[in-house]
Amino acid sequence: MNKKILGVFLFAVFTMSSVWAQGRKGLRINEVLVTNETNYQDDYGCQSAWIEIFNTTFGTVDIRSCYLTNDRNNPKKYPIPKGDVLTEMPPRQHLLFWADDMPNRGTFHVNFKLDPDKDNWIGLYDANGKDLIDSVTVPAGIPADHSYARIEDGVGQWIIKGGDETSGYVTPSTNNVTLDSNEKIEMFSEHDPFGVGMAIMAMAIVFSGLLLLYLMFRLIGQITVFVKKRNAMRVHGISDKEEAKEKGLGRESGEVYAAIAMALYQHLEVHDVEDTILTINKVKKAYSPWNSKIYSLREVPNKK
Repeated sequence: MNKKILGVFLFAVFTMSSVWAQGRKGLRINEVLVTNETNYQDDYGCQSAWIEIFNTTFGTVDIRSCYLTNDRNNPKKYPIPKGDVLTEMPPRQHLLFWADDMPNRGTFHVNFKLDPDKDNWIGLYDANGKDLIDSVTVPAGIPADHSYARIEDGVGQWIIKGGDETSGYVTPSTNNVTLDSNEKIEMFSEHDPFGVGMAIMAMAIVFSGLLLLYLMFRLIGQITVFVKKRNAMRVHGISDKEEAKEKGLGRESGEVYAAIAMALYQHLEVHDVEDTILTINKVKKAYSPWNSKIYSLREVPNKK
């Protein structure tokens, strides 16, 4: 029994390790800023070079135990510490590391700096320090407060961004593509300035949905009636549909089903023997307190 439990535990650990490893393969170096003069500040109010990592997967990935480095010969230069909950990257989100050579300031401050006067190679290694997840070479001479970034998050070519709409804004910890407008809304505004087409489209969708519901409920009702008639013919041993139609099988009223349900309930309920008689005969009362008008009138006082 203990061996079986141990085997299940080891299998679970192996499976979780495989899942984490596969998730880490989806991490990408997304944007790098080497010279920071007036750009983003860290949690100490300092302006330093930064490296942005992006999670391209649709699952949470923990980047702990991975390695960031700027030295090809030293892949384990900065081990990302364990025990920090902020190392868990939600799906399609970003994480920023400060290249300030001050690892004593926290998890996201690495132990190396970037040199603006030469090419900077940056690599992200898996927890074993051997498998390269992603890397990039940032060219020298990039202007201050300009970043070297992918065109889109996690994919595409690398470009220099910064300062204006032409080159694209620097986007630390956010999407590389900044959408200032919505093409679909602008197209609607151009071709349908008064919203008539949108109103017609909305009403058509609503009425189409209602029609679909009507047809669906009607079909369900017909199927129910067919099944009910077939079951009634089977119970009475009738195979001829015309004969079943003449006898009115499957056309019982709701009172019949109510009486049958009540009889089954009384039969299945545990109680003493009673002389109650259940009937399905309709009882018509000419008088009922519900329709009596005497209860809505005040009594006329008698004069003495």
